Amino acid sequence: MKRKSILFAALILLIALSSCGNKNAEGGASTSKRVELVMWIMGDEPPRLGEVMDNLNKILIQRLNCTLKINYLSWADFGNNKYPLLFSSGEAFDMAYTATWLNFADLAKRGAFKELDELWPKYAPKNFARQSKTALFQATVNGHLYCMPTLQATYSAFGAIYRTDIASPHGWDGKMENFQDIEKFFSVVKANNPGIEPLDVYNEGSFVDDMWMYFKGYYSLKGSTNDFLYIDPAQSNPKIFTYYEESSIPEFLGMMDRWNKAGYFPKSALSDTDAGKFTNGKSALRIHNIDSYEGEYRTNPSWGIRWFNMVKDVSNMSFTQDAMVISNTSKNPERALMLWDLITNDEVVYRAFYYGIEGSTYRIVNDNGVDCVDMLDNVGFAFSNCWAARTSEFNLPTVGAPKDIAGYKASYDAYIKDGVGAQRIRSFVMDTSSIETEYSTCQNVHRQYWYPLELGLVDLRAGLKEYEDKMKTAGVDKVKQVLQGQLDAYIREISQ
Repeated sequence: MKRKSILFAALILLIALSSCGNKNAEGGASTSKRVELVMWIMGDEPPRLGEVMDNLNKILIQRLNCTLKINYLSWADFGNNKYPLLFSSGEAFDMAYTATWLNFADLAKRGAFKELDELWPKYAPKNFARQSKTALFQATVNGHLYCMPTLQATYSAFGAIYRTDIASPHGWDGKMENFQDIEKFFSVVKANNPGIEPLDVYNEGSFVDDMWMYFKGYYSLKGSTNDFLYIDPAQSNPKIFTYYEESSIPEFLGMMDRWNKAGYFPKSALSDTDAGKFTNGKSALRIHNIDSYEGEYRTNPSWGIRWFNMVKDVSNMSFTQDAMVISNTSKNPERALMLWDLITNDEVVYRAFYYGIEGSTYRIVNDNGVDCVDMLDNVGFAFSNCWAARTSEFNLPTVGAPKDIAGYKASYDAYIKDGVGAQRIRSFVMDTSSIETEYSTCQNVHRQYWYPLELGLVDLRAGLKEYEDKMKTAGVDKVKQVLQGQLDAYIREISQ
């Protein structure tokens, strides 16, 4: 009997230990069953992804008894609106990168994502505890939490990334402060480098239109590029307007027409799906953000790459500019949340996910007392494209990054003030549910008629009038009216 009692007690202890071993210590979800989690992110799959995932999955099997498979949605497919189709196709997957520029709020209202009100605090408690009130406010749609925003502040700075090595030897003065300077740069590049396109343009438009509006101090209503609605955030009660209502647009179109006639970009640009022309040496200037500047500089350090910010009213990008969602088709939402908690709070897992394999795709080096990451194979694997994973303490400075990055960011931090200019608008989220048809039609019209117009591919006067007529027929006035009411209500709310 004594022996049986001992065996019984041992059995009970084994069961208890097994049970504890199959639970996440904080979330309490069972990990006894091994699962494969599937995540979608933007971009083109890097050649060494398989190696990186094998390395990461060895860790994840030990920590959460799961593996992760990452699928990439290419930039060309993004231009064809395939991102929302991920969520409407019925395909079962667990997680996806999302952003304001991927219409996060609209997709949340359509039921694309799981509500996280109860799941997030329970299964990703560390991540949840670190979110600011502003981030939680921005992650809320119709009273429910739908995404886990980035834990790293980013900036709305947007401007010209350009090569100096192909212009400076030919008499270019190096000045880059406005559009006139850009045009001078293009003329030098065109005259001396026949195999290089001065301006990087592909099927997503030129981004020059966005930069023109930002340079004038205007703010995109959806908070990102490729928008057709703007406001002046300096106004106490901003009024929504679109391109044909802005007085300087004829000047902008005239400039773009000159650039077209001068051959600063190919006339077939809108059918070009190559988003890597600048990186590959096919173009001399691209328009993008400070992170892209750092990446381009690192990839081609001999090109003398520089950057000029043309956003007059810099603000922190919405924390939902980079975020993670749980798909409504996920069969393992608890484990997916546990994984996200691990990635954003455990440095070992973060590095394996974001940087890859230590000693192979990256190494950590000390630069004047500061730990920096040195990416060893920028072609094979140059960071993860899941920018939502970045956290302030794990996202290390990069070896070989341009020296002026820190100064730029310090100047933005000094400039940005809560409740002032664009910063006070950042938490505004459009609700297009009542104007779904009109808004979607306006987006299609904008792509079809504005893109050729802004590139000088059609007659400027007739093209602008046609664009205005088509937008009005599509319902832009109704869209503006509905969204103006929402913006007015938002201004009243934050003013209380």
